[in-house]
Amino acid sequence: MTPLAGYAEKLSVRPGETIRFHVSSDLAEPVEAKLVRVICADANPAGPGIRQETVAASVGQVVKPERQVVPLGSYAVFPNCEAIANLGSFTAVVTVWVGGATGTPGCIMAFGDLAKSSHRVLLSTMATANGICFAAMVGQGAAMPAEIMSGEVEAEHWYTVVLTHDVSAQSLKLSCVSHAGAVAPTEVAVQLNAAIPFGGVGELRLAGGVPGGVAGTPTGCFNGRIERPILFSAALRPQDFNPKGNSDTSSLVAAWDFSRDISSTRIVDIGPNGLHGTLVNQPTRAVTGSKWDGSEMSWKHATQHYGAIHFHADDIDDCKWPVTHEWTVPDGFRSGVYALRLKAGTAEENIPFFVVPPKGAATAKIALLVSTFTYTVYGNHARPEWVKDEAWKAAWKAQSKEWNAYPHNPGDHVDLGLSTYNFHTDGSGIAYASWRRPMLNFRIGYITYPYPDIRASGLRHFPADSHLTAWLEAKGLDYDIITDWELHHEGHDLLQQYPVVMTGSHPEYHTREMIDALTQYRDHGGRFLYLGGNGFYWKIALSPEKDGLVEIRRAEGGIRAWAAEVGEYYNAFDGEYGGMWRRNGRPPQKLAGVGFTAQGNFTGSYYRVLPEARDGRVAWMFNGIDDETIGDFGLSGHGAAGFELDRTDKKLGTPRHAIVVARSEKHPPDAPWVLVPEEQLTHITTVTGQSHKQLIHADMTFFETPGGGAVFSTGSITFCGSLPANNFDNNVSKLLQNVVVRFLDPAPFALPT
Repeated sequence: MTPLAGYAEKLSVRPGETIRFHVSSDLAEPVEAKLVRVICADANPAGPGIRQETVAASVGQVVKPERQVVPLGSYAVFPNCEAIANLGSFTAVVTVWVGGATGTPGCIMAFGDLAKSSHRVLLSTMATANGICFAAMVGQGAAMPAEIMSGEVEAEHWYTVVLTHDVSAQSLKLSCVSHAGAVAPTEVAVQLNAAIPFGGVGELRLAGGVPGGVAGTPTGCFNGRIERPILFSAALRPQDFNPKGNSDTSSLVAAWDFSRDISSTRIVDIGPNGLHGTLVNQPTRAVTGSKWDGSEMSWKHATQHYGAIHFHADDIDDCKWPVTHEWTVPDGFRSGVYALRLKAGTAEENIPFFVVPPKGAATAKIALLVSTFTYTVYGNHARPEWVKDEAWKAAWKAQSKEWNAYPHNPGDHVDLGLSTYNFHTDGSGIAYASWRRPMLNFRIGYITYPYPDIRASGLRHFPADSHLTAWLEAKGLDYDIITDWELHHEGHDLLQQYPVVMTGSHPEYHTREMIDALTQYRDHGGRFLYLGGNGFYWKIALSPEKDGLVEIRRAEGGIRAWAAEVGEYYNAFDGEYGGMWRRNGRPPQKLAGVGFTAQGNFTGSYYRVLPEARDGRVAWMFNGIDDETIGDFGLSGHGAAGFELDRTDKKLGTPRHAIVVARSEKHPPDAPWVLVPEEQLTHITTVTGQSHKQLIHADMTFFETPGGGAVFSTGSITFCGSLPANNFDNNVSKLLQNVVVRFLDPAPFALPT
């Protein structure tokens, strides 16, 4: 981990509320802390540079915070297990699907006195010379534990594993049956010197988390799926036990049904003792189990088909570090972007957060909607170039050093947990992201793309959005910050306070509540500016139990880092179909007039003003602008139209009366540019019937809405990067200023007849 690291318990806070910070340091020097207001987070010396103002505030100071660890790994704990404290003979049965990382041992089930190796039973996977097998280890007093191993098994196949201890015979048996039917059942046995003593302690874990890790870190965490663990207080014979679950229940101790309470972290025991448990670090639920046959795709309609949980050795939902600093926001404090800046010796860290106005009390006419859910979903994105391209990695480090930018990259710190754009160690896609951990790419001065040949800022997300806050400050426009969190929970009540609402460069991830609120705002006279690209694209769900935890299912279609498994397109948190909003009947065009069409490298081009822009309806937009081209410059890829582009499409919901006022052109052919998959039917045909090349452009779009409102969309992720050019005196800046001034004018827009 980085020598100085930290995170905030939440990303937004209101006056009167307290925000708490969690800091880890392994440095000898004391940690100095101060609060700053962030105006620009771009370290590029060709632009405004990092601009911040120190705030007079007492945040507290711990002279020497202790070094903390990130407790990676999901598992299940069971706090009340007296029923297994004095087991003699037993049979443990569990259905298992081993993850793709076959060489990584992991605990499947552990019970007994887990803190003492002499009084416990471990059922686990174990690495072999050519793969992996199931194994059992039992404690026998002061003697070395007895071990027993099955034959080698295949990863990503279902097996029923049975471990039997017979007191009278003083034997231990391990059997393994493949559900594929192609592999013959295997059984191995070992003779014990004595029966296994439990010593009256009844601890139980599933998928790891066995005590013994450093500083509370989980150990032995399992990569793979576990389904329907069952425990009996007898040594059952094969004819006494049916792997499908229909067995003699007279000796039943516990039977955990993972198909129940799927949206929660609760594990339900349907046995006689009620040994319910709790999941730690959010393993993935709503995944297909051994009974899934493809006849149903929604877990809510056939829960028994989804009776498995996918555990990962690198899951994380909360670092749970102690609080080291806190700050109560004074009444009347200015809404804006802030950060806790930390320094210890030569090491520095910054933890951004947002101060939003009091509930129901807007302090400005403009609201800037900050995409905190998108920031979280991308949190700690370790880019593939970091691993595959040493030249790219060296360029990133060199540019970060030259610009005195943020020096840490997630690619070097996988111990902090990766993003949903990465894979788990077993090869499965990461479906959950939490802000309760250090997120290295959510930092002042973080660079995403070095690309020294174009010398652009190479920013995304939080630092890129600061180009817009710097512009608002430069133009003297008062604004409030609101975030995804408030939008999700307060909806239209939050937005209707503001005549004008604008987004940043990349508002990609939204819940249904957020889309509904924005649509209602637009249709009730609101003025909405979508100043980015690839927005309103993916549908997400929030944890009903844990603040700051987001779920994404990368279902069919879309530009995506990984693809959800077939049958796993429905969210666990809310049971709704996941994936793209387009596949959920809410294409971005329905909200903002434009939607994602193409993507290339981090390079930008320009917009050409179309004849329609001289129409009386939008002529005001170009007051003081005689140029035929807009934005052939900028800190983001050197052009206002680049990287990810959106276009209009009336079949997908662009209003019939919408005007494309400018369209991008001449995107560099070496990008390379590709259409998003949902636009393509075959390698030569598209959904619209146009050529691939014809669909690669950004549409700057305007349309009026009911109630005197209007929408302005730029259709490009690099648009805001052009605002700072020439000290904010350029045609992109002028255009946006014209739009904002007109949108602030209470004179209603008229729907064309």
